[in-house]
Amino acid sequence: MKSLRKLIIGSTALLCAAPWNVSFADGAPASADPGVWQKHVYTFQFMGFTTTYSCDGLAGKLKVLLLAAGARSDSKSRAGVCSRGWGVPDKFAQANLTFYTLMPAGGDSSANGTPVNGTWRAVRFAVRSPRELGTGDCELIEQFRSLLLPMFATRNIDSRTTCVPHQESGSVISLRFESFAATQVAKPANAGEAQPAASHAGP
Repeated sequence: MKSLRKLIIGSTALLCAAPWNVSFADGAPASADPGVWQKHVYTFQFMGFTTTYSCDGLAGKLKVLLLAAGARSDSKSRAGVCSRGWGVPDKFAQANLTFYTLMPAGGDSSANGTPVNGTWRAVRFAVRSPRELGTGDCELIEQFRSLLLPMFATRNIDSRTTCVPHQESGSVISLRFESFAATQVAKPANAGEAQPAASHAGP
């Protein structure tokens, strides 16, 4: 009886001493900091040489990029006023965006609202990251970097994207940064999203 009692006590001690902290691939979760949402309304006019998007296709791509960069899950990206019909590539494609980005509390006097938990997380744009991104989207990434990324709270930006006009060969998409985002950000939902219609110029 005493031997059984010692065995139970010894087993309990081993269980209590066991390292139960889960190790994630991306390392230990960063500590949360307070942040506030900031609203942005913007008309995105795409200007490129290699790829021509339909207005709804452009809107779909931008929605994916906004969410991947840390925008709030209710962000909206709608086709703008285009001279051609739904799903038809248009050289003057545009999209109307309404989205929210998280700013560190106190970091922007124009931001207000109820604080939410946020953390810095790594974001990487490359071919197939997000999976909807292809080499033909190189110029779109350049414009996203210049026009939309400044609306996010970011740090450690490493932009090595190189686009070759009128051809996909030789173009490289490589944009890395850390974005201040809500601790629970919904992943881009592709279900129900219109697939981008685009044409690519040959070499």
